[in-house]
Amino acid sequence: MPDLLLELFSEEIPARMQAQAADDLKRLVTEALAEKGLSCEGAAAFATPRRLALHVAGLPARQPDLREEKKGPRVGSPEAAVQGFLKSAGLASLAEAKIEVDPKKKTEFYLAVVERKGQPTLDVLAEILPAVIKRFPWPKSMRWGAASVSPEALRWVRPLHAIIATFGPETEDPEIVPFSVGGIEASDVTFGHRFMAPGPIKVRRFDDYAPALEKAKVVLDPTRRRDIILHDLRDLAFAQGLELIEDAALLEEVSGLVEWPVVLTGEFDAVFLDIPPEVIRATIRANQKCFVLNDAESGKLANQFALVANIDAPDGGAAIAAGNARVVRARLSDAKFFWETDLKVRLEDRLQKLEAVTFHEKLGTQRERVRRLEALARLIAPQVGADPELAARAALLAKADLPSEMVGEFPELQGLMGRYYAAAQGEAPEVAEAIGDHYKPQGPGDRIPAAPVTIAVALADKIDILAGFWAIDEKPTGSKDPYALRRAALGVVAIVLENRLRLRLLDILALHKKIVDDDLRKLHLERARGGGGDSAAMTGQVGPDTVPADLLGFFADRLKVYLRERGARHDLIDAVFALPGQDDLTLILRRVEALGAFLSAEDGANLLGGYRRAANILRAEEKKFGAEEAASYELPFSPASLREPEELALANVLDPKGAEPRWSAAIRDEDFEAAMKALAQLRAPVDAFFEKVTVNAPDPALRLNRLRLLAELRRAVNGVADFSLIAG
Repeated sequence: MPDLLLELFSEEIPARMQAQAADDLKRLVTEALAEKGLSCEGAAAFATPRRLALHVAGLPARQPDLREEKKGPRVGSPEAAVQGFLKSAGLASLAEAKIEVDPKKKTEFYLAVVERKGQPTLDVLAEILPAVIKRFPWPKSMRWGAASVSPEALRWVRPLHAIIATFGPETEDPEIVPFSVGGIEASDVTFGHRFMAPGPIKVRRFDDYAPALEKAKVVLDPTRRRDIILHDLRDLAFAQGLELIEDAALLEEVSGLVEWPVVLTGEFDAVFLDIPPEVIRATIRANQKCFVLNDAESGKLANQFALVANIDAPDGGAAIAAGNARVVRARLSDAKFFWETDLKVRLEDRLQKLEAVTFHEKLGTQRERVRRLEALARLIAPQVGADPELAARAALLAKADLPSEMVGEFPELQGLMGRYYAAAQGEAPEVAEAIGDHYKPQGPGDRIPAAPVTIAVALADKIDILAGFWAIDEKPTGSKDPYALRRAALGVVAIVLENRLRLRLLDILALHKKIVDDDLRKLHLERARGGGGDSAAMTGQVGPDTVPADLLGFFADRLKVYLRERGARHDLIDAVFALPGQDDLTLILRRVEALGAFLSAEDGANLLGGYRRAANILRAEEKKFGAEEAASYELPFSPASLREPEELALANVLDPKGAEPRWSAAIRDEDFEAAMKALAQLRAPVDAFFEKVTVNAPDPALRLNRLRLLAELRRAVNGVADFSLIAG
């Protein structure tokens, strides 16, 4: 079957846009073909810095013929309705329509049979391809040349130079799809590497297009370019006794900057190794898009780097490597100056500058935020086994590197540079570590703090962000989360669960709210004395008192996300969270794990079925007889009024007047595995009850007592978890 080859050749496309552009081209063309009734066997899109390419395989030579029946108005309808029908059906008169009978309404109506011959696919492509190109969804685009002043001029990410569009079967020479866009005629001519094999190159179809580009020093497939670069980086490093520090994001970016990747190494002065290695890496990566290397024996950073050129140079790349080395040397000289300048100023001396840095207009400056972090970290510290004074000291200095020269140049190094500065000025190792790691974890693969002082500061930082923005009603909505509050909540969940911490979140949130309210009350009073602020702010209270409880629900959602990624069932989390006072995440996890194990066993599955049967009976009765009757079911059942052995057996297990049920005692003792084993005792009497006992007995008193017994069963089971929220 015929194939389509489409290439859009332009000036350099930004690397960050290439993958999405290739996906968009494939989607837009295949969707447009499908709308025209043309399906394909497969499609693949490719991108290089200077081209987008699409191969659509197995297209039919023409559209299928269409036969469509179009129902019209009743016979005898007004003239306007008849004319509208004729126009929509493309008929000249009613003589071209048929008359049919509606068997239900026993009326006659007009019917038009419209037959359309399918167009040749070549003609369809000539129609849809220009439309796709003209409406292509680039994040940013431009007009260029003499026609750029026209509003109808083509907008493209960079100036478009040529279009390949060929279509035809494998056994014949393909035809050029006849169209033009922006004054550029579609053709069968492309161009190779800008310097090594510029072309032009004439191609027929994809099978000779990709090899022709390869000969012209262009690797079309971005995945293959990435593989080539990574393979050559590793090999070259190994050959020189070095190890590549792999960087997936940089690899992705670099593969979008070259069409013919050539890996080289360069060298910088060893004196720069006195700078922190992260600074060297950030400098080389950000400014030169180069990879850093470690010495294979020592594991320490080497004074060499790897780069990816876009040309096979006659001198083997020596001049390219030397040029990059000169730029790297200049950039590292700047970094060394920043490093040495920053070391001359103690961290606490930088705190004053935070007074001029606004954190949020409703939440004060970074300096005011630091005061909150200091107070909160001091309160959290004893609960996580940390020294309160060390935690407070680390919180005080945690943001002090923000005004530093190095963080100003490389914002991604905040926290890390604070650790280096703290260590250099003689702070306790725990304080330096907490400053460096208090932003962690920042994503699913990030390291989770484990040192007590770091935990205290990291929790204080994230809880302050969450509670602060929650209080001023700046919550995430849909996909929008400008302050990364979901990430902060996931960070709290991860830190608590991975370290098995026992924290009452509601208590901590309440303490934070008091700190914020006290802090902002002082702030508002100061502003009021100075003539600033507004009357609404003078209360000194941010957000309603319901903020801690509202925020706890947000933590529940993040907990579900966190545990779902680890295979836990979200309905079990809901069932446990529904119990009152559930704000201890570690305890919730233990309950969820025990509940999941219980329900996966036969006793648990059967008890869940019995619970649902009881709940359904009660729900039906409550719906039938109303709220007043339903309330009576919650009263204690009368053991003396029970008759059948099976209901007596169930009552003996549930009897609220007797000894405390073993599962309740086990839950109180936080032995959830034992609680589930005890709860399994209910399985046999519940099964027997529903097999032998008629709940809706003719005797009203007996019926009511049995309903109260079922209500007691529901209440007892729901004391372990809200079983009504469990699915499956």
